[in-house]
Amino acid sequence: MTQAMTSHMEWETVWAAARERLRRELGEAVFDAWIAPLVLCGFDRNEITLGAPKPFHRNWVANQYTARIDRALRAEGGEPATISIVLSAPAIGARVVRETPVAAVDSELASISYLRGGNPTGVPSDKPLRGLSQRLLNPAQSFENFVPGPANDFGYRAAKALAQGEAEDVSLLYIHGGFGYGKSHLLNGIALEAKRRGRRALFLGAEDFMRQFLGALNRKDTLSFKEELRAADILLIDDLQHLCRSTYTVAEFLHTLNAFADLHRKLVIACDRTPAALENLTEDVRSRLSGGLVIALDKPDRATRLAILKSRAADYARQRPDGALPEDVLERIADLEDASPRDLIAVFTKLATYADLTKQPVTLEVAEQTLGSRTVSSRKTSIEDIQRKTAEFYKLDLRDFQSAGRARRIARPRQVAMYLARELTMRSLPEIGKRFGGRDHTTVLHACRRIAALCEEDNAFKEEVNFLRSVLSKAN
Repeated sequence: MTQAMTSHMEWETVWAAARERLRRELGEAVFDAWIAPLVLCGFDRNEITLGAPKPFHRNWVANQYTARIDRALRAEGGEPATISIVLSAPAIGARVVRETPVAAVDSELASISYLRGGNPTGVPSDKPLRGLSQRLLNPAQSFENFVPGPANDFGYRAAKALAQGEAEDVSLLYIHGGFGYGKSHLLNGIALEAKRRGRRALFLGAEDFMRQFLGALNRKDTLSFKEELRAADILLIDDLQHLCRSTYTVAEFLHTLNAFADLHRKLVIACDRTPAALENLTEDVRSRLSGGLVIALDKPDRATRLAILKSRAADYARQRPDGALPEDVLERIADLEDASPRDLIAVFTKLATYADLTKQPVTLEVAEQTLGSRTVSSRKTSIEDIQRKTAEFYKLDLRDFQSAGRARRIARPRQVAMYLARELTMRSLPEIGKRFGGRDHTTVLHACRRIAALCEEDNAFKEEVNFLRSVLSKAN
């Protein structure tokens, strides 16, 4: 649907079709309870306003079903820029599909964050409230389902204490680690626990923060964006590394950091690297982030990997008994030394699904065949591998990579090795620098940018780098 769709008749047609789609997707009981009472109140330049009969109903739909409604509208040809859920009352200049009296305002659901628009009572005004869409919380990613171990126990305990209101002296919690190590799980667990305790938690991906702030900037409505963020008792931002692409969003993020410190509210951040290793951030932002409680999640040890698999196996067996895996297969999967928790669950799910669909027991032999190219002996490229192969290629001694020498014959291969280490491993810039004679992260970043530029300028040099990359891939 394009901008040409401006009449209420067309929106009503799309809304009616979207309702039927939601009825099929959600089932009659859920549909009748939450979607059926909604009415189409109005539209303005593809901004859709839906009315709910009571504040509790409005808050619940805004928190639980806004994303589903958006997908249904788009599936039926609509392209809503925003979806607002308000107490149902006729919108000015628009015909309401079904009249519903405005209920008296009762207490708001504390866990829902939405724009007040200068109207603290929550009574509808000429300017409808706009909900800042957040990630839908996953009930399976709670603290009860998180398996702690030596590599993540500190992060687990800190997150749980903050969610339960026991970490009063911690205003900023910064959790970093590789992909699939449990960062998002902990943030989701904090949000779930905060909601259970009646606190307002707003969980956003960095992409959501960036997109919605820039949208507010274009609408000249940044004040409302700021007000909604600051209404949260706990603001959780995932994948912070994606927020660093825009100067505007970095500046707004700093304002948010300062505001939450001044308001004595909690800010929880997850990222794939330390604050010092984040690119395109100003020093004041790095300083503010580093001043919080910074905790790393590392790869789990074997005991923790096995505990994760057993926990997952118990949950899976309750739902699909035919997908149970024997103890020796779980032990074999736990031998994947470099596997993240997410990798382990992926391997487990593949084997359990095989058992469930074929009704055949999974033996060790079947496990090896089903895993295919990923065997338990597989490993990821290490910085040591990269240094060794690069030194062999350029006829250098490994000690040259640790030295302070700046001769071109040593400096350029060292830069290549740093570049490949950043590309082929999950190590942060400071970690890479430490392996190259204790260099700082700015030196590593300069090396990576220099090699990337040379690859663009010099095809022969680019072939050298590609050759080393292929050698490392074949070796592992």
